[in-house]
Amino acid sequence: MEAEVKSGEAKSVLLNVENLTVNYEAIRALRSVSFYVSEGEIITLIGANGAGKTTTLHAISNIIKKTLGSVTFNGENITSTPPDRIVSAGLVQVPEGRRIFGNLTVRENLEMGAYTRRDPIRGDMEKVFTIFPRLRERVRQLAGTLSGGEQQMLAMGRALMANPRLLLLDEPSMGLAPILVDEIFSVIKNINETGTTVLLVEQNAYKALALASRAYILETGEIVKSGMACDLLKDEAVKAAYLGG
Repeated sequence: MEAEVKSGEAKSVLLNVENLTVNYEAIRALRSVSFYVSEGEIITLIGANGAGKTTTLHAISNIIKKTLGSVTFNGENITSTPPDRIVSAGLVQVPEGRRIFGNLTVRENLEMGAYTRRDPIRGDMEKVFTIFPRLRERVRQLAGTLSGGEQQMLAMGRALMANPRLLLLDEPSMGLAPILVDEIFSVIKNINETGTTVLLVEQNAYKALALASRAYILETGEIVKSGMACDLLKDEAVKAAYLGG
C-alpha cells in the first residue's frame, strides 16, 4: 500500500505513515500499514472491533512502541519523538472513552489541554466556548458530573486548546444518543472548515464516510481497501461489511 501522494494531489502531505507494524508479544496488531493525510482533509479509518484502528492512532502519537515503520508529520520524522513533543508540534489525539479529568472543573480540563504551550490561551478558550456553548455554561462544574455528550465535547475542546494542526479523533460518537452523534459530526466538520486537519477513527462507518474525503479500511491489522469516501459508500463489499446493506 503506497503512502506517497499520487501525481496531481494538490495539497501538501501533513502526515505520512509508512509500513507501520506493531507487535504485542506474539500477536501482530498492525502489519505494514501505510497511508497519508494531506493538509485540510478529513480522513477516516474504519473497521471492526480489534481491526487495529486505535493501535494505529496510539502508534502515530507514540503512546505505544512501534515494531517497524516510520511516521512523518509536517515534514519531520516523529517516529521516536516523545508524546509531549508530538503534541507541541501540533498533532493531538482525542482518546477513545474521552479520558477527561473527572475531579477537575471544565475550565481546569481545558487548561490542561494547553499544558505544552507558553503563549496566552484565553483566545483559544473563547474559541472552544464558541464551538461548544454548553462548556461555557458548565465552566465551573466538575467534569465527572457532565453527561456523556458533554464529556465528549470537553475532550475535543481540551485537544483544541493545544492548537493542533492535525486532530486524531478516536471513536467520538461511541455511546452517544443519535441526536448527539449528529451534533458531534457537525462539530468535526466545523473544526475542519476552520483550518484543522482531521484523522477520524470511527465505527459508525456511514457517518464517517459521509463526512470524510478519503478513507482506509482496516481488517486484522492491515489496510485492505482505500479510496474516495464517496466511492466506498457505494462499494457493495463495503456496504455489506460495514453499512448494513
